[in-house]
Amino acid sequence: MGDPKKSTRKWEGPGHPWIRQTLSEEQSLMGKYGLRNKKELWLARTFTRNLRHQARSLLALPPAERTVREKQLITRVYKLGLIQNENGTVDDILSLNEKNVLERRLQTIVFNKGMARSVYQARQLIVHGHISIGGKRITSPGFLVSIDEETAIEFYPTSPFKDRPPTVVQNQSEKQEQVEAGGENVQ
Repeated sequence: MGDPKKSTRKWEGPGHPWIRQTLSEEQSLMGKYGLRNKKELWLARTFTRNLRHQARSLLALPPAERTVREKQLITRVYKLGLIQNENGTVDDILSLNEKNVLERRLQTIVFNKGMARSVYQARQLIVHGHISIGGKRITSPGFLVSIDEETAIEFYPTSPFKDRPPTVVQNQSEKQEQVEAGGENVQ
């Protein structure tokens, strides 16, 4: 069973952590998705690595068993929102990367829905208990949101942001693009 204080790791770090290209890629992903540390990135990489490993192991199975297990894996990955087509193939799973998983995190979805000004504010709203999914408070920014749960993301009923959400402030270049596109004169 194991000691509850010493749970097993769910991530695996890079074999060579000091390669310049890897460091710069990791740093840019951490900034884009508002990750707290590289462990969150490595968790996403390990998750996709395990999915790809499961897909590769299906290729060695007998055809009858392979079709059944392939359908189960594709359905699971589709419900997580990692592939776009429910009738996907093993090749779709093999082409997954960590960006696909990072896009399905609660933190990223809250920011993309416009509920927060930045990914960092989205993280803060989640950790402080202002975000709920279907009325249930979620305090983990790394929570993987399924397709069914995505529409149920809202502010928690007792949150002060429920009536007055943080306004998303456009930067100057976005205002200029909107004016050039024939939109309203934004001040």
